[in-house]
Amino acid sequence: MHQFINNRPGGRVRGALCLSAAIILLSACTSAPLAPTAALNEARDAIASAEQSGARQHSGAELDEAQQKLILAERLVRSEQMVEAERLAQEAMIVAQLASARTESAKALEINKEMGRSADALNEEMQRKGEQQ
Repeated sequence: MHQFINNRPGGRVRGALCLSAAIILLSACTSAPLAPTAALNEARDAIASAEQSGARQHSGAELDEAQQKLILAERLVRSEQMVEAERLAQEAMIVAQLASARTESAKALEINKEMGRSADALNEEMQRKGEQQ
């Protein structure tokens, strides 16, 4: 093969051009970052989970922020800014998880208050029965 290229006029030049073209194509394929599909899906799942847990009522601001970050990340994917899109998708997931955590905390506080009221009512009832005897 080497002799074939050398014996043809311009063979070396064509061979070098083909090799250069192949290297450029391969480097172009490896340098284009892929869409952050996993990060976007994780953010969507975290937002859906936060919504299902009642975050709209307890942590609406965080839920809105997570949704806005996800929307922006999706726009960045369409404009092929994959690195920034992935960062925003990860931020959206974290903010949605924060909304879920704050929602669970608020629910726990409500349950704790209700248990306190029930305990107070029970104590009052016991005191009345003790006074009646």
